[in-house]
Amino acid sequence: MTFKALHHRATPLLLPNAWDVASALAFAEAGFPAVGTTSFGVAAAGGSPDGGRASRQATQVLARKLSNAAFHLSADIEDGYDDDPERVAEYAAGLGVDGINIEDSTDERLIDPALHAAKVAAIKHASSPELFVNARIDTYWLDQKATVEETLTRATAYVAAGADGIFVPGATDPSALRDLVNNIAAPVNTLVHPTLTVAELARLGVRRISTGSLPYRAAMDAAVRAATDVRDGGTPPTATPYPVMQERLLRHQRLQEKG
Repeated sequence: MTFKALHHRATPLLLPNAWDVASALAFAEAGFPAVGTTSFGVAAAGGSPDGGRASRQATQVLARKLSNAAFHLSADIEDGYDDDPERVAEYAAGLGVDGINIEDSTDERLIDPALHAAKVAAIKHASSPELFVNARIDTYWLDQKATVEETLTRATAYVAAGADGIFVPGATDPSALRDLVNNIAAPVNTLVHPTLTVAELARLGVRRISTGSLPYRAAMDAAVRAATDVRDGGTPPTATPYPVMQERLLRHQRLQEKG
């Protein structure tokens, strides 16, 4: 099944977001047919805060290291790491991934929707027709012009420019989500939220659910708990055995070497 086809099933595509090769392989081992990257996790793992185009090179390297993996890969490329649509398109086309996620904000401020639409159009023109372009709208995420009307105006422009999907992180009100789904002519993507189950989002018509940086942040918490439990006299937590993870990485390495 193609990555695009995964957005048109009865059950929404749950897309876990990885921050390195090991986390991506672990998600695939757990049975996920597609894995995304998280700009927050990728940037944070390299010692940088999210945004500010800090994850550009690391995302490129990660995509290359996962190029022959047996699962679909979607790359989170922030705002495309550039203001020039042609340079954004060149970067996206060179990643060799199945999908990209590109947001319509820079430095936590919404950008002109016409500029974002131009980026989407340039990517579609320069890339393989199979590349799934997920246009992210940050109205609700940044609480800037956070209305259904403004979000739909932006979504309409991005779909007209060729976007294959629309991502609206931060939109959690069921009524607003229903309005967005009913009026956007492309699969709608949301972020996981504690008050909305996969089943509830499916009933609203959402076609893709991203975990975002949640797994990365949860992994940090789990790592700290493992160390503090041992320090405080507790029992070490269970974990995937070292040989299992080592063999997983060795298999992937052999696959990459075969090209």
